[in-house]
Amino acid sequence: MNFITNLWENNRMVFFLIVVLIIVTPFLIFYLSKAKKEHPKGLIAAALSNMGERFGYYIMNAVLVLFICSKFGINDTVSGVMFAVFYFLIYVLSLPGGIIADRSQNYKKTIICGLVVMAIGYIILSIPVFGMGASGSMTFALVLTMLALILIACGNGLFKGNLQAIVGQLYDDFEAEAAKKGPEALAEAKSKRDSGFQIFYVFINIGGVVAPFVAPLIRKWYLQTKDLLYNADLPRLCHKFNQGTMEGNDMANLISLSNVQESGLADFSANYLQVYNTGVHISFIASVAAMLLSLFIFLAVKKRLPNPIKKEKSAVQDYTAEERQTMAKDIKQRMMALYAVLGVAVFFWFSFHQNAQSLSIFARDFVDTSSIAPEILQCINPFFVIVLTPIIMWIFASITRKKGQDMSTPRKIALGMFVAACAYIFLIVIACIHGYPSGEEFKGYEEGAKAAMKCGPGILIVTYFFLTVAELLISPLGLSFVTKIAPRHMVGLCQGLWLTATAVGNLFIFLGVTMLNKFPQQWMTWGVFALFCLLSMAVMLGMLKWLERITTNTQN
Repeated sequence: MNFITNLWENNRMVFFLIVVLIIVTPFLIFYLSKAKKEHPKGLIAAALSNMGERFGYYIMNAVLVLFICSKFGINDTVSGVMFAVFYFLIYVLSLPGGIIADRSQNYKKTIICGLVVMAIGYIILSIPVFGMGASGSMTFALVLTMLALILIACGNGLFKGNLQAIVGQLYDDFEAEAAKKGPEALAEAKSKRDSGFQIFYVFINIGGVVAPFVAPLIRKWYLQTKDLLYNADLPRLCHKFNQGTMEGNDMANLISLSNVQESGLADFSANYLQVYNTGVHISFIASVAAMLLSLFIFLAVKKRLPNPIKKEKSAVQDYTAEERQTMAKDIKQRMMALYAVLGVAVFFWFSFHQNAQSLSIFARDFVDTSSIAPEILQCINPFFVIVLTPIIMWIFASITRKKGQDMSTPRKIALGMFVAACAYIFLIVIACIHGYPSGEEFKGYEEGAKAAMKCGPGILIVTYFFLTVAELLISPLGLSFVTKIAPRHMVGLCQGLWLTATAVGNLFIFLGVTMLNKFPQQWMTWGVFALFCLLSMAVMLGMLKWLERITTNTQN
């Protein structure tokens, strides 16, 4: 008991991490067992390969916006724009990545190249460069950081969509084998696709649960080696002091947090920023290791995974002219349905990916993070993915048993948009109760006044609960939907289109930070996201019967 008490008092982040791992381990065993018994053999192999890559990515992703602010002294809005462009590239480059794999007829080599390029990007990102020359200019360091992010985005484009296409092919093969046993076996196999992509999605998030702890723990350790303490507001204040832009209560707040006299603030600010950000750079070494682990796993299992193009090429050569004409009409219908769902997905990702933008800024400024770093709160979402997925699967299995048929994927996506709206409606209520002003106005308050107004982490836990349920109804099922309706010779391209829709939504996520800091009342920001989600739900419901008809026809 004393050990637990000491752990809680001295290192709450480690305590939280241990508790999280204890909770998620039984769920991991459950997913492995379910995948082994009910799904294609290659599913676990593909999921494990993806899990390593995602672990490395989420280490970087959890801290990127705040890291750009803390290292370069860039304000929240500009940092948000930089992150949004990076997030856009992460997904939009999956489109040319899918085309490359389709045309080269070698998905696996494309995936391997992607992992290598990402590893190089993370290596560059882990180098603690702060300036070149006597002037100490940060221009070189900023250019180097941008180069690293571009390489990571390019590698992700080659990797992400193509591995998902291979998982889709696993289920194509799985269903083809079941068809040989009869209609009942085929129907049973088809019912596994949605849950299979949910399991695949869970493995993505296993890395996401642990990853947000890595950078804060390493950063805290490195600060302690230099006799410094972590504080989320200190980097901003140190930069303002160095730039000579202190205003209002900034000077008093900096003296209070640093415990240094005004005459020593210049040395303290320079030293604190370098030590603080060096700790983050060191944490990116873990991303490099995770990327190499993912590469090793994929090389070990690639022979057990199918190559979609090679399988389909011989089949295409046997089509008659009449069959080709029928196929052209069918392909047009499929692509129209895909584009319709992609349009809705854009608004979901614009709202959902605020977890790395406005919600991160909200956690830093409006949530009490004295006992836990704001970046770690991002582990709540992947934690809920792991814990809630079996509940969601059970609910839909019960509905299927009761009604005799599965709820359609488009209907689940519409439901997901409503749940996402609930997350922001909840934040509207919280913002109104606390009377939260704009982020810019709040930063100017005296430290004691800000502390009195801050809410507890429970607010974000509830918010992420709603967003995660929405995510489970949209993201993995959206991937499943794409594999259901994608023309067989365009599977890589269609996966790229799905990720491109995600990219377009991500391109505008910086608006969340802008609204949070500029709108006079915080509830207005959350109201915008709630409105987008509700409008998207209405559009999806309006197209529902048409989408269900096309989906049913493609599966027959």
